[in-house]
Amino acid sequence: MATLTTTTGLNKSPLAAAFTLKSKELGGQFTNKQYLNGMGFSGENQSPQLYWENAPENTQSFAVTVYDLDAPTGSGFWHWVVFNIPADVHELKPDAGDPSKHLLPDGAVQSNSDLGVPGYVGAAPPDGPAHRYLITVYALSKKLDLDKNVTPAFVSFTMHFDTLAKASLLVYGQKN
Repeated sequence: MATLTTTTGLNKSPLAAAFTLKSKELGGQFTNKQYLNGMGFSGENQSPQLYWENAPENTQSFAVTVYDLDAPTGSGFWHWVVFNIPADVHELKPDAGDPSKHLLPDGAVQSNSDLGVPGYVGAAPPDGPAHRYLITVYALSKKLDLDKNVTPAFVSFTMHFDTLAKASLLVYGQKN
């Protein structure tokens, strides 16, 4: 179970439990489930199961992103962006990133990945060193008033102003 957590936010109580992101199926590396089926990979293209705990009391919605910090683009690569997850939801099921399966909670919006399509796009790192995939859940002070076709970078920019706290997992992926 992956539980590396980086948390930032407005929680000022030293006794309060930390906002934490976890996964029952991820360890320190992606499995074949999270890799792309294409570009030399035979993965299952499934978004990982994720759950979070101890969100700030005034959370109005959540967002989840999967971002490749090491993509050879000069600006990383957004593999998944989901926002307006209701505040009473604290888990995303495995493969929730497949829009055809309708596994996301009502009201949640999957915007486009950097491939220009909504939903999860599996990891496909080129030959070379392992890539770092930052999976982050954001506790937001409101729902985002954004169109589903907005770019991942604009979702990230908008969330910046409404983030109460965030928690992350760092997972590695490498072409074998």
